[in-house]
Amino acid sequence: MSMSDDDRDIDIESDDDADSDTGLGSSRHTSTANFTQAEKRAHHNALERRRRDHIKESFTNLREAVPTLKGEKASRAQILKKTTECIQTMRRKISDNQKDIEEIKKQNFILDQQIRALESPNGDSFAEFLSDDELESEEADDDLEQPDFSRRNKKMKTFHA
Repeated sequence: MSMSDDDRDIDIESDDDADSDTGLGSSRHTSTANFTQAEKRAHHNALERRRRDHIKESFTNLREAVPTLKGEKASRAQILKKTTECIQTMRRKISDNQKDIEEIKKQNFILDQQIRALESPNGDSFAEFLSDDELESEEADDDLEQPDFSRRNKKMKTFHA
């Protein structure tokens, strides 16, 4: 007799098939009703082997997904521990990156305001924030085909800091 894909997934992924109250496990038992005891045992052994193989493959995939474990031998406990550490590290990095993104957005907003102030008809309003040397330097920069953004950004950062 052939099992449905749903029954097969339950057999593979469930650690507690005998205690299932959903009734899905019972349909599997009725499919083996005409089996002899030996056939039932063989069927059960095959399902259990498939379940263990699935778990083993899942641990292998997990081990290969964790950079510090990739290609290494490790126990299941080590795999779980290192995976937890990896997830915590990645969460911290994501949080740090989100903070960096917010800071860059703030800097971009300030730079956009400074650009608008420079481009406005009364663009001289920005001049009060620059020294005479910087003003002359800014005018010299305007004559160049490719402005030196690194130097200009440094000046603007000191302006809003």
